[in-house]
Amino acid sequence: QVQLVESGGGLVQAGGSLRLSCAASGSIFSINVMGWYRQAPGKQRELVAGITSGRNPNYADSVKGRFTISRDNAKNTTDLQMNSLKPEDTAVYYCQADVVVPTIGGRLEFRYWGQGTQVTVSL
Repeated sequence: QVQLVESGGGLVQAGGSLRLSCAASGSIFSINVMGWYRQAPGKQRELVAGITSGRNPNYADSVKGRFTISRDNAKNTTDLQMNSLKPEDTAVYYCQADVVVPTIGGRLEFRYWGQGTQVTVSL
């Protein structure tokens, strides 16, 4: 079993910064892509940023230049540094990881999600 635990959400004023962290634990052989998604009330979940095991990042256009994703492969963690936050960034943020787990027959990849952490940006 694999678990993703997030931390770092909260309330911040517009223009401020927050840092989200996510740690994966359990029966992990390796992790391919890790990422952050968000879901605002009444909206679909959307990709915010992703990063490969080779640390190649990609970002949603709405956060480019403001958010930075990073990861530590040795610790199975990923962080999302969020700067210049805007009220429209308000959402529940979810960590995601594509985890390769060992099985009796070999290895399989599964997508896991964290429980979500609330980010609220006030005017």
